[in-house]
Amino acid sequence: MITRAVLGFIALLLAATPALAAPDKYSFDPAHTQILFSVSHLGFSHSHGRFNKLDGSFTFDEKNPAASTIDVTIDTSSVDMGSNEWDDAVTADALLNAKKFPKMTFKSTGVTKTGDKTGSVTGDLTLLGVTKPVTLNVTYNKSGNHPYTKNHLAGFSASATLKRSEFGMVKYLPDVGDDVTITIEVEGIRQDFEGMNAK
Repeated sequence: MITRAVLGFIALLLAATPALAAPDKYSFDPAHTQILFSVSHLGFSHSHGRFNKLDGSFTFDEKNPAASTIDVTIDTSSVDMGSNEWDDAVTADALLNAKKFPKMTFKSTGVTKTGDKTGSVTGDLTLLGVTKPVTLNVTYNKSGNHPYTKNHLAGFSASATLKRSEFGMVKYLPDVGDDVTITIEVEGIRQDFEGMNAK
């Protein structure tokens, strides 16, 4: 009788405890999402580039940011340095080796809130077949409905610094710098709204 009563009490507690809602899922809006990078060129300047093609999604829970996740795949052949000569050099075997490694990926492993609008996202970056941990410093900009399309959006800015040599990309060191600064701007469309309105 006691065991049955205890089990019944536990069942009542579980029934009374509200289930945590799953974080909302977003797809990247490619027109308003940029992955930019810069690297020192002979110490004279910092050359800037971007990747024009990406795919993936993220989940976001404003009330519980730690439950959020990111999964993105970047087309390495889509690098854009503003110069065909530079593009060819960066995608060649000595650097991104885009023919052998056409994709790089980032998958989050944890999210930590650091302020009212800031957080750090740790994850695994796979580049040139090498996987290393990378931390993104993220600012949450805002969420809301787009004034024209009425899609529900969430926007973020992020930055990180990594050493390309850790991924086996050592060609032209130290003339072309080892430290690569990453800057990311993201707009995501909540998937229950996606496709309801044209951009």
